[in-house]
Amino acid sequence: MIKYAVNLIKNTFHPLQIAESAHVEHGQLVLVRTEKGEEVAKVFVVNPLIAKAWEAKMPESVPLIRVLGQKDLETLEELKIAEAEAFKTCKELVAQHNLHMNLVQTKYTFDRRKITFYYTAPERVDFRGLLKDLTQVFKRVRIDLRHIGVRDETSLLEGNGLCGRPFCCCTFLRKFDSINIKLAKDQGMPITPGKISGTCGRLLCCLNYEYKNYIDAAKDMPPIGSGVMTPDGLGRVCSLHFLSNEIAVKTEDGKIKNFKKEEIEMVDGDVNIEIDIQDTTVYQEQSDYNVDIKQLEDDRNSSTGNV
Repeated sequence: MIKYAVNLIKNTFHPLQIAESAHVEHGQLVLVRTEKGEEVAKVFVVNPLIAKAWEAKMPESVPLIRVLGQKDLETLEELKIAEAEAFKTCKELVAQHNLHMNLVQTKYTFDRRKITFYYTAPERVDFRGLLKDLTQVFKRVRIDLRHIGVRDETSLLEGNGLCGRPFCCCTFLRKFDSINIKLAKDQGMPITPGKISGTCGRLLCCLNYEYKNYIDAAKDMPPIGSGVMTPDGLGRVCSLHFLSNEIAVKTEDGKIKNFKKEEIEMVDGDVNIEIDIQDTTVYQEQSDYNVDIKQLEDDRNSSTGNV
């Protein structure tokens, strides 16, 4: 059974292959061999339940090279400084070539045989001139210019979302599903960029998580604008509150009151009560923000899976 795993880029865990003569402990920094080369990773003890789940579909394992010693730790600090300098150099060259690309991150392999420059761009970039200059600066090093999407960018840089928890994309989320504005509207959310978009500038991935629950809840609720009979008399539905399972109804006396769906009944025919949909619907579009809402659901170059 797998006892240890390492945490690599985008917080992906991989079982650690350890020789019988080797000894590792939880929290140690180790050197492992990946498809990118030699990388530094942190060791974690694998929970027995996780190890059992992995038996059905084992993630790709990585072999242990060695536990980092004091000299390795010093090399790691030197690498961080070198990465910062390489990032600055590449950014200056991008500006010189007037390329429409945003440099996100620079990563060296531990053996300095390869350096990867992650970047985002709205369209295809001809970086042949940039690559030629980079090869003059970084000699005897394999250079990888890797285009990623804006969602990938956020998953690399990490951070906390509106909920206060670490971004889904840099913890457990491995696949970016398509998201559209209808998901927010159907859940009764205010269509305000700051409320429904993430740091990546795209719609929140979590809009997908509970969508089915909202759709199921809406099946038993009357449409907005429909006539209903309430304990307080005839009225028209103004808005729906899915989480509290309540329906806001404007009655003939002009008052708006919330009722449980069990307390009201649909009525046939028109009800002569005027309601202002713009005021009562919780998901009207807000015009205070100079942002095209459609840009929030633009999935072009949003994710490349190229990290």
